[in-house]
Amino acid sequence: MAGCVFIVDDNFIGNKRKLKAETLPAIIKWSQEKKYPFKFFTEASINLADDEELMQLMTKAGFDTVFVGIETPNEESLVECSKFQNVNRDLIVSVKKMQNYGLQVQGGFIVGFDSDPPSIFKSQINFIQRSGIVTAMVGLLNAPPGTRLYKRLEKENRILPGGSGDNTDGVINFIPKMNREVLINGYKDIVKTIYSSRQHYERIKTFLREYKPRRVGRSKLHFCHISALVKSMWFLGVKEKGRRYYWRLFGSTLLKKPRAFPLFITLTVYGFHFRKVAKKI
Repeated sequence: MAGCVFIVDDNFIGNKRKLKAETLPAIIKWSQEKKYPFKFFTEASINLADDEELMQLMTKAGFDTVFVGIETPNEESLVECSKFQNVNRDLIVSVKKMQNYGLQVQGGFIVGFDSDPPSIFKSQINFIQRSGIVTAMVGLLNAPPGTRLYKRLEKENRILPGGSGDNTDGVINFIPKMNREVLINGYKDIVKTIYSSRQHYERIKTFLREYKPRRVGRSKLHFCHISALVKSMWFLGVKEKGRRYYWRLFGSTLLKKPRAFPLFITLTVYGFHFRKVAKKI
């Protein structure tokens, strides 16, 4: 049975020359010999979208998902956190290009930068919806001890005691430039909005419209797939309030993009999980 291997690297494409000449050809050879027993998942910077050869090699090797630290659509905040590779580019075009090459993009987003305007919450929601990033992981900015951010905020007397280190628990360990209550409530609104049934299914639809998976290996049907399908039909298609969105996309995916149907089921289950998490924030 095929599984998923997460290659832990903050930026898998940091050394493109070695990837193209050695690493990916070796993975391709091994995957072909073993008849593609695994799908690969890793982290990469947004400039992966600029290298078509690299995207082709990755999908040929069996990569089907990349996590990208997008952080924010606000350019001033990107400069503030030194995310220079994200500046002066159309981030949505870059995301869609990776999707076009058969890579599902998962995204990391942050709110709470000093440069964030009051409109950042609506901007984040709009960006996430337009991008078709189904798995969007949104967190509040925190300042881990020892980091440059922590040292700067400490000099400015803005560090607060405590802090769990979990940027999704609704707690921050510094005094933000934005009103604290506005920031935390805005963060909660982002999470609850993007993972509500309607918005989540809209993103799946947007993603599937762009997604062009590469055919590698042979997909086999296993009991766990049948079990997941039946459970999703029961919990999402019968019990959940947003079941009308589920069935609408269920039918259109099955008819128009049957190869993507197993992924559709997986993404609907992700949404169910994230809605449960969002209720606890």
